[in-house]
Amino acid sequence: MDSGIYKLSASLKGHEDDVRDVTFISPDSIVSVSRDSTVRLWKRGSSPGLFNDHINSTGVAFVNSVAYLQPTPEHPKGLIVSGGQDTTIEIREPETLSADPNYILLGHSHNVCTLDTFGQTIISGSWDGTARVWKDWQTQYVLEGHEGAVWAVLALSETNIITAGADKTIRLWENGKQVGVLKDHTDCVRGLCRLPNGLFASCANDATIRVWSPDGHELQQLHGHTNYVYSITALPSGEIFSCGEDRTLRIWKDGNCVQTITHPAISVWSVAVNAENGDIATGASDNVVRVFSRDQSKWATEELLAAFEESVAKSSIPANQIGEIQKDKLPGPEALENSGKKDGQVIMVRNGHNVEAHMWSASARSWTNVGQVVDTAGPGQKRLYEGKEYDFVFDVDIQEGAPALKLPYNVSENPFEAARKFLENNELPISYLDTVGNFIVQNSQGVTLGQQSEPTNSGPEPWGTESRYRPGETSSPQPPPPSHPKVIPQTEYLSITTANLALVEKKTRQINEQLIQGGQNEISMNPEELKALAELCRYLGEKKPATPLATPCLELLNKFVRTWPSQHRLPFLDLLRLAAGVSPLVAQMNLVELFTSSDTMSKEHTNNVMLAVRAFVNSFQTEDGRKYVQDEYEEVGTPTVRAAASGTTNRNLKVAEATLFLNYSVLFKADNSADKAITLLDNVTKVAGKEVDSETTYRSLVALGTLLMIGSEVKEAATAVYDVRGVLKSAVGRVKEPRMQRLVAEIQELL
Repeated sequence: MDSGIYKLSASLKGHEDDVRDVTFISPDSIVSVSRDSTVRLWKRGSSPGLFNDHINSTGVAFVNSVAYLQPTPEHPKGLIVSGGQDTTIEIREPETLSADPNYILLGHSHNVCTLDTFGQTIISGSWDGTARVWKDWQTQYVLEGHEGAVWAVLALSETNIITAGADKTIRLWENGKQVGVLKDHTDCVRGLCRLPNGLFASCANDATIRVWSPDGHELQQLHGHTNYVYSITALPSGEIFSCGEDRTLRIWKDGNCVQTITHPAISVWSVAVNAENGDIATGASDNVVRVFSRDQSKWATEELLAAFEESVAKSSIPANQIGEIQKDKLPGPEALENSGKKDGQVIMVRNGHNVEAHMWSASARSWTNVGQVVDTAGPGQKRLYEGKEYDFVFDVDIQEGAPALKLPYNVSENPFEAARKFLENNELPISYLDTVGNFIVQNSQGVTLGQQSEPTNSGPEPWGTESRYRPGETSSPQPPPPSHPKVIPQTEYLSITTANLALVEKKTRQINEQLIQGGQNEISMNPEELKALAELCRYLGEKKPATPLATPCLELLNKFVRTWPSQHRLPFLDLLRLAAGVSPLVAQMNLVELFTSSDTMSKEHTNNVMLAVRAFVNSFQTEDGRKYVQDEYEEVGTPTVRAAASGTTNRNLKVAEATLFLNYSVLFKADNSADKAITLLDNVTKVAGKEVDSETTYRSLVALGTLLMIGSEVKEAATAVYDVRGVLKSAVGRVKEPRMQRLVAEIQELL
């Protein structure tokens, strides 16, 4: 029987890390994905609170998004669509036992953080700044325009798509073309959902929910959340469900919050609702999927409901989430005798030496204890992490809104040594050593530190992985940064070699099979070429190959980069850019001719362009490769790469181009080639003077500084022709990072 209020039905435990997304595939079946790299299917059992779980797949990286394709004659159980940190989208049947997905979608170059479906169409959004519309397992459209990660996607129909992201905008698309941009939110937009009558709703880091007309007019704002709102969904009736960083799930009706359910977790990442029975599922940072229902027959036992409420009451709320608290001015428990003003209202109450947070429940007409407010742990309050005790265990965001990583720290440690270990253990750029170190210092103030060693002299290495650390800014003054060695001139050539070879090989074979089934035998791989593919992937997987790359492998790359359709070419380009970094024989393939004659540099396929540029970048790793790119500089430097990359919004292409400029600067500095250095200044200053992406700007400026070290002739051209001082002033104003300030100061000393 529908009671009108939601109560806990079941707590589903099995994941070993944050549950990042959930969706219903039937009234009694839920799919969840997690940072533990698994996709789990939960099916309600014989008793109301019992769910049986099945691990539908296990990957090698965080899985952050999930959606569902309805059943078809070919797939009568429907298909589960999941995406994550490894940049791929995997599609599998529910309850599968196969290790291989039914389909793999390749195209994104960064974390796939959001998914939606409409009919048999899939829409995806990524940290690479693009959204993609997939039809028949192929990219139908690439939606480019966002100036940051695409955090949310929504299909209103097969032709009308909505996207939202870190640039604070919502964008409307029709048949792959942008038709509108909404800029009302004041912070990153995190979620989108359909509403009746063609309306839609959005939620954001500005703690608001906004309701929109189909053509993008704001109709209503919903206020109640006190922190980031991560996820939003709705019933056909128009009821809205939202969740976020304030630990709550909120239910909205006619613009009012009618119920608030606090979770015993720091973050409630995702919410889903089943349209048939109205049941809700949430995924949270405590690794638990929770199911809530209005149907009293599905409610958990009184014992389990009491245990849930107790776990909420015992959960700790960090004081820095509440703001400054003056205990002596807080009311006592007598304040709880007064009714709250609205559902979800929170008040602080002094109970002895403790400060408790209580939330008003309009449905129950009572206050609920939702946790004890605690100060950050200090030396007398040890925290256990991975079996060891620490004075502090900080939550550190690797990217805004992304799941937090744990940073353990003891006051007897050098904070910068602890920062270095944290970055290395999590494979994050060492360039953020000072930022993380200062974060530790700032957040452990007031504690007497033990004897500290001096910060290490291995200064910040400015290059990193694509999932680079983005710490939150603090308004408090930072302690003086440690001394840093000079960055300029750069003397080593950089490469971009991260890859998942098993997935690349699998996708290549899958595409080949599709070509055969489509009657395109003339461009498909034969058995010998499939053997060469396996050998090539094996060779590239070796750290230090003992033998040269076999001729059949080179012929394979040369043939299929030319003959496969542009939309299918990505796997072979990926293999080619890896081969360029380890085999001098790739230089003999004449990459410029290969890419231009095969139309690989077409702006219609920016990821193809990006991988081609990475092939040029990696060519600097071999002597023959360096000779080739030097001989072809006039073609590679401007007509080929700059023309294809100009105006792109693909962040990975921007970084690849800047890395190419940097490698050329190292080469020209080594050869003292002033004439070529001056021609490169044109491209470098154009990028550094306007680019908003920090990594692209940084690499371009390191290239600029390295070129200036060649001599007075280059310096004179830089100041007189290319206004290098104006470029530096503009760059440091756009990118407000400590490393950028140091780098610009270092370059200014050269002028």
